[in-house]
Amino acid sequence: MTGLSAELVVDGRDPQTPALAPNRRLLCYVLAPVSRTGDHLDTELWLVDTDGVVASHRATGDTATESRPRWSADSETLFFLSDRADRGLPQLHGLNLAAAMMTTLTSWRAGVIDHLPLTDPNVVALLAEDEPTEQDARRARDRDDAIVVGEREPRARLRLLDLRTGRVTTPNVFGDRHVVELRQRPDGGPLAVLTGASADNDYGPRTGQLHLFDPTTGIAENLGPVGADARSLAWWPGEDGWHLAYIALTPPVLQAGTAVFDLAVDSRVLRNRTAGLPMCPTKLCQTDAAPLVVFADGLNTTLARLNPTDLTTLSHHPGRLDNLTATPTGEDIAVLTGTRYQPANVHIGPPAGPLRRITNTRPELDGIALGTQQPLAYRAADGLDLDGLLVLPVGRTASEGPFPLVTIVHGGPYDRYADRCQLFWYPSAQWLAAAGYAVLLPNPRGGQGHGHQFAASVAGQVGQQEWTDILTGIDLLIAEGIADPDRLGIAGWSHGGFMSAWAVGQTDRFRAALVGAGVIDWGMLAATGENGQFEAALGGSTGWSGIGPHPHDAVSPISFASHIRTPVLILHGAEDTNVPLGQAVYLHRALRHYDVEHEFVIYPREGHSIRERNHQLDVLRRTRAWFDRWLRR
Repeated sequence: MTGLSAELVVDGRDPQTPALAPNRRLLCYVLAPVSRTGDHLDTELWLVDTDGVVASHRATGDTATESRPRWSADSETLFFLSDRADRGLPQLHGLNLAAAMMTTLTSWRAGVIDHLPLTDPNVVALLAEDEPTEQDARRARDRDDAIVVGEREPRARLRLLDLRTGRVTTPNVFGDRHVVELRQRPDGGPLAVLTGASADNDYGPRTGQLHLFDPTTGIAENLGPVGADARSLAWWPGEDGWHLAYIALTPPVLQAGTAVFDLAVDSRVLRNRTAGLPMCPTKLCQTDAAPLVVFADGLNTTLARLNPTDLTTLSHHPGRLDNLTATPTGEDIAVLTGTRYQPANVHIGPPAGPLRRITNTRPELDGIALGTQQPLAYRAADGLDLDGLLVLPVGRTASEGPFPLVTIVHGGPYDRYADRCQLFWYPSAQWLAAAGYAVLLPNPRGGQGHGHQFAASVAGQVGQQEWTDILTGIDLLIAEGIADPDRLGIAGWSHGGFMSAWAVGQTDRFRAALVGAGVIDWGMLAATGENGQFEAALGGSTGWSGIGPHPHDAVSPISFASHIRTPVLILHGAEDTNVPLGQAVYLHRALRHYDVEHEFVIYPREGHSIRERNHQLDVLRRTRAWFDRWLRR
């Protein structure tokens, strides 16, 4: 067996967004590198014969960012976005498979954001911002570019492309609202259109409205407001007429607890179809009949069908099912899924299973030794059922412990660890297991996979019971002789970074911590982060909630900085807008003030996720070196 290197982790290519042709004979997917080496992420479109008769091959030969493959209704044309002509400015392209001819279909000067081929073979719906005007160009030349908030803010608008003439028209509908998503009724009827008042992540997701738009008549109808962060539209026919289903956050909690909402279009009756379920919907997939629903179900995934009166479970799958696509009949699906020891690949089959793998995009990992991964089930201090994963050091068994243990907390918090291969560019279990560490991946309350109440329980109470849930998992592994209580580390990115910073302010049990893009002050994040109101729901208040102290002060790691004695590695992207760099600076200055051993690393040009190859390599190597320094003593 070959050893695992940082280069093996970041130099791979992963499949994304599979698109299954309506006739099920071909499938297209995007092949994307894990890391970026230049100014642009060069991706590729690949075609797969689903029967395996013809080997996988590239659909185009361009050096470009290619994305969003979608098929025409007759399966003869593959539409996709590419910036081959002007990097950073995607345009719609069409690939006619019979003629082996690719055509550039748009030259929209603002670029195309998304597209939807309609049942009318001559029309494609587009999402695109307004093209720049001569006045805009003049302002840019003269640097008369003062930003007045609320003025000239970009909006994605619905456009219609006539494939016969190449003309793009913009229907005068939805006012100045930002268009988020489109879905056409399966019989060729109107489009369901999801809009927000703004493209701003803090404001827009809370202002969603659902509309109907007839592309033939140009008439639009407003169906009313939808829940926060609504997405994943799907039509289905019922005895009482057409229904529209979508996924949204369950009110009144802004931060977690998604549900499937079902709107009867004619009567306007809205129902929550997943209330009380002990799992969480993540994706709807439209078919000609009832939509398919993907559920995060503990460490695994359940696939179900949304019937008129109930949800019918179709299959259970280990780990995750991502990017579900289906033929119009719903008889065949394609998804991204993997195993504990194999990264995700494209799989196809019937919704009831079994699924068959048709790609192998990371063959270089086939001979790599990985640590044994096993699911954990245990109970919190208050009796709540919890789960997680344990990854043992490579080549070792549990009976050979105790081992140094690093606990890696997931982000979100509305996310989860699923029973899949845990090898990524960020601090991940298999990367540390290759260096001799046992790794705990806990799923504390507040996460996904156990229903609405489980997810919503941390709103305004972050760092409380979710923290004791994590400690319970650590204590379990110590009691079982797997973890060495004198060699404990903790790490995390985003909300996981918050939990790592929170942990070292609450206890001295950890000998080292890693805080990646972590939340240090919830009031500051609500004021400056791109998802401010969602963060305010987690922290419990904002700085403008009157004279303090505020509830968020009691759950912010910065309030406990004077208690920190644990060495801390801080990693942060310089251009992070989700959790701005100021959060890391705040922690750094506090640790410097209290003379706490720490290292502060800023990655230029990076956002909330680290994308450049050399930076990803640095994250991996620096993470391992940091824990080696403190846990190997």
